[in-house]
Amino acid sequence: MSSSVPAAKVSPQVVSDLTAARHVLEAEAAALMKMSADLDDGFSRALDLLENRVLASEHGRVIVSGMGKSGHIGRKISATLASTGTPSFFVHPGEASHGDLGMITRQDALILLSKSGETAELADIIAYSRRFGIPLIAITERRDSALGAAADVVLPLPLVGEACPLGLAPTISTTATLAIGDAIAVALLERRGFSATDFKTFHPGGKLGQRLLKVRDLMHGPTEVPLVGRDVRMGDALIVMTQKSFGCVGIVDAAGALAGIITDGDLRRHMAPDLLDMATGAVMTASPKTVGPDTLAAEALGVMNDRKITSLFVVADGKPVGLVHMHDCLRAGVS
Repeated sequence: MSSSVPAAKVSPQVVSDLTAARHVLEAEAAALMKMSADLDDGFSRALDLLENRVLASEHGRVIVSGMGKSGHIGRKISATLASTGTPSFFVHPGEASHGDLGMITRQDALILLSKSGETAELADIIAYSRRFGIPLIAITERRDSALGAAADVVLPLPLVGEACPLGLAPTISTTATLAIGDAIAVALLERRGFSATDFKTFHPGGKLGQRLLKVRDLMHGPTEVPLVGRDVRMGDALIVMTQKSFGCVGIVDAAGALAGIITDGDLRRHMAPDLLDMATGAVMTASPKTVGPDTLAAEALGVMNDRKITSLFVVADGKPVGLVHMHDCLRAGVS
């Protein structure tokens, strides 16, 4: 007689919890898909406005503002813009009415957030922008609202309500606002050809900074690199190899180009009574694997792991300019 393990019984509370969670996630996903489908040339006009006003100026910035939950989302949008190379900061609308309007200049552009478009606290910023000709992008549900009517460009939120049972708590609207803010930041990034190097400039810390470190950031410079000519006696080459403590020595030709490398393995393969009198050119491994100064450190570490070696010469125009060791990468947190 066969036996089977009965399936674990799921409590009604778990079922209810999962149903609620899936409803929210599916509703927000559907809203994002609708907003994507509804995008028109207004999005591109908003990018033109930001690029022509802010990025074309040495001092222009994108000023983001919103009240309540929109304000929290606005801070994140501003942070994303700044971290991707578009100068930006958040201004609280309440503080703006009490002096912080002075932080907004005629070289700036505004992104104002309000689901209804009727947020009273934004009135002073809107009036200020119109008075001084500061471009205004509105992210709101209603084009015919006070905010929508005043804006130069409206990026509309989907008219689908909220995900909570009461239809009141900002959920879908804040998710949609955050997503369109991310879309603006990434589209501007792509317009400018923002590179990994640029990204590292704004993200020097943490895992992201470690992933974007380059070999030039970690390598030992020319004065620390063990190098000898290809006609040097092995006895003299071993002295240099020992002094520099990298477990290897690079062999350069008459023009200073890297011709080969001698490692502990090469010494073992050529072990003989006359080893110390041999020329380095007879012992070296020719055309060793090298990297350039702008190679990502993570890539260099991968090469060392694949080849089971602990160091790489760094070469520019065929000539050694440094050396990177596996321990340098690991100390910097590169993995």
